[in-house]
Amino acid sequence: MTAPLPGHTASNLSRVATPPLLKVDNLSLEYRTAQRVVRATHQVSFEVDRADRFVLLGPSGCGKSTLLKAVAGFISPQEGQILLQSQAVRGPGPDRIVVFQEFDQLPPWKTVKQNIMFPLLVSGQLKRVEAEERALHYLDKVGLAAFADAYPHTLSGGMKARVAIARALATQPKILLMDEPFAALDALTRRKMQEELLLLWEEVRFTLLFVTHSIEEALVVGNRILLLSPHPGRVRAEVHSHQYGLGSLGGNDFQASARRIHRLLFDEADTPEPAGDLGFNDIRIAY
Repeated sequence: MTAPLPGHTASNLSRVATPPLLKVDNLSLEYRTAQRVVRATHQVSFEVDRADRFVLLGPSGCGKSTLLKAVAGFISPQEGQILLQSQAVRGPGPDRIVVFQEFDQLPPWKTVKQNIMFPLLVSGQLKRVEAEERALHYLDKVGLAAFADAYPHTLSGGMKARVAIARALATQPKILLMDEPFAALDALTRRKMQEELLLLWEEVRFTLLFVTHSIEEALVVGNRILLLSPHPGRVRAEVHSHQYGLGSLGGNDFQASARRIHRLLFDEADTPEPAGDLGFNDIRIAY
């Protein structure tokens, strides 16, 4: 079970009264290899509220990407359930849009604008004129209005990432799912994309479920971070990181928090360290 420790804020108390947008309840996920069935996650539970920037953080093999795919509806759970606005998730849907690591998912024969318009037209969500207006609107949001008629092969990796984000947001999903979207980018471009994602969130206030194996990226991007133990993935703790942003990188406070998260992720002791020693305003430890 997950036991709350001292330090909860008023915003967390309000979470009790307001139903979450997304609820993942005791979720166990498995996949089959040629030799055996492998359990990816074991009885994972968490809740995501509207406009949260919720991060799934853990080492390779902890099941964080598998969890994201389950929320997207690509994988069915062996145990537990996923509820979006109190309705069970039973398959993919336009209310959950995924941005993957690979930006070659943009059809190369379509322009940037056409790539964003395509899901809007195929779904029948908008007529062509309306789809074009919305595509241009979100291209402007990500700073690519001047590249509306460019083709994907002419864009840099960071620009392709922005197109993928614009295309996802243009469908106006209830929750945006991002699976290590900046992992393939160089360090400078990755930092720039983190900054642009946060600026875009400040303007649009979309709900984000974000997967990463980088502690620093989790602290910067997320306002809530779920720590998953190594395989099979179990909830180790949840921490709140409202106080951090890109300006915090390199600071003593930030680095100390990163070290504490590392200890939480990899400390196999039966009794976690006391909350007072963790340095976070709000933390829940999973026993």
